[in-house]
Amino acid sequence: MPRSAQVSIEQRCRAYAARMRDCEVFSHRTAALLHGLPLPIGRDDTIHVSAVQPHGIPRAAGVTGHRLRPGGAAIVSVRGLRMVSAVDAWCQLGGELPVRRLVELGDALVCRRDPPAALDELADAVARHAGHRGQRALRAALELVRPGTDSPAETDLRLDLVAYGLPEPLVNVPILDGSGHLIGIGDLVYPGFRVIVEYDGGHHREDARQYARDVDRLEDLAHAGWRVIRFNSSHRGARRTRRLERVREALLAGGWVPDVAT
Repeated sequence: MPRSAQVSIEQRCRAYAARMRDCEVFSHRTAALLHGLPLPIGRDDTIHVSAVQPHGIPRAAGVTGHRLRPGGAAIVSVRGLRMVSAVDAWCQLGGELPVRRLVELGDALVCRRDPPAALDELADAVARHAGHRGQRALRAALELVRPGTDSPAETDLRLDLVAYGLPEPLVNVPILDGSGHLIGIGDLVYPGFRVIVEYDGGHHREDARQYARDVDRLEDLAHAGWRVIRFNSSHRGARRTRRLERVREALLAGGWVPDVAT
């Protein structure tokens, strides 16, 4: 999330923390934001605070209060603020967010670089939250979470590929040349068909060094017999559908045989 937004929500939490009861912790959307999960921030967001039962629900201006059963979530300290763990905050959002958003957040929890959690921790947390609101959405999201992703845009693209009737790609796979040297990491990879699907964020265009590396890497991949289809933020609506069809054509050319129902 933008640093300025993070500071804003953190400042509001610190102001409340000065009068916070010992039984209270930051939770739900607020805890997720404090943990750095990729959630949009609205100007009118209230601070979500949970009180461990049997204490009463927190009530204050600008605060949305909740109850938390004893042992219902792991309590951690982040930069001196008490809150539920990132995984438990994800579970608490099961009743608020659609499955796709839950998958994006789940992927962020088990991301490629410095993951806050492991996939089995997500599964354990979903089991602990059995009987709570949003349980069905959480179970559906858990089935779609994949470790090793780099961004919500990458997750979204993976889900779109599958929704389009294409096989599910592997995530962030090392691609080697004929001599066994690393060419690069492919975002979404179909090794059996030598097809790579990539999402290019803004840094690929704005960073001159990154752009130069991309040019060399794409040439090396083509030389090694890989077909690369690239997506970016401009590929929406009909343009995205046309790009997905391009992936389908590449897979067919690589030998993919769709199921009869596809």
